[in-house]
Amino acid sequence: MKKTKKIIALLLTLVLAVTAFTACGGSSESEDTKKESSNKEVYRTLDEIKEDGTIKIGVFSDKNPFGYVDEDGNYQGYDVYFAERLAKDLGVKVEYVSTEAANRVEYLKTGKVDVILANFTVTKERAEEVDFALPYMKVALGVVSPDDKLITDPDDLNGKKLIVAKGTTAETYFEENYPDVELVKFDQYTEAYNALLDGRGDALSTDNTEVLAWALQNDGYSVGIPSLGNTDTIAPAVSKGNDTLKDWINKEIESLADEEFFHKDYKETLEPVYGKEVDIDSVVVEGGKVEE
Repeated sequence: MKKTKKIIALLLTLVLAVTAFTACGGSSESEDTKKESSNKEVYRTLDEIKEDGTIKIGVFSDKNPFGYVDEDGNYQGYDVYFAERLAKDLGVKVEYVSTEAANRVEYLKTGKVDVILANFTVTKERAEEVDFALPYMKVALGVVSPDDKLITDPDDLNGKKLIVAKGTTAETYFEENYPDVELVKFDQYTEAYNALLDGRGDALSTDNTEVLAWALQNDGYSVGIPSLGNTDTIAPAVSKGNDTLKDWINKEIESLADEEFFHKDYKETLEPVYGKEVDIDSVVVEGGKVEE
């Protein structure tokens, strides 16, 4: 009996010793592991995408004619047309992931998508969090409003409600330059446009090409401010540090210039909406070269 008690006491001593070691010396190893895990690259390289046979591309599902889901449940639009070509030339299938403007950076940083092709305007702040490839489009901001209360100058918005989508350049621009404008923010573009139709705002701002397309499809609304702020570029984005994928996309964009791919893309997806009202060369960028 005494022998059994000694064995039990010895076992308890060993357990307490291990516990103490884990709580003290062992904790630094655990913290290092956590730190290493948090810094681990979440993106897939070009070779990994090829090996998997599928590329995940984030696009809009509610921003016609750039990225939307048609009545048959298929993704369509200017960005989707490009996405299909990327997948084809890479020799893989494309898996579309619907994204909202505010989620684009997050989806790349968490590895939910390999590429974002969702009217992603290049900005200095975004470039600190993701890597942009060469541009394929030019854009500025525009403002659409009801014809009977048309907004033709941004100063006319002071004291009024302006509808914007969260995470967009329109949101940032008006917050920085027109603090007296009340911003009504929505996650999805569909919600934003419905709010304008319902009279929950005096106007709506986003990319000028997009508001023009919407106004052409909705009687009683016009783009009173067709160009606002700087002329920026739209480009594909990949996770920070994913050089193999970014470099391949850059070479692809450069090679597509030989066939004027983005002019064809425009004629297939945007011209049916815009007609001849928009100068194609004021929108399209070929070969990643932005003409002044």
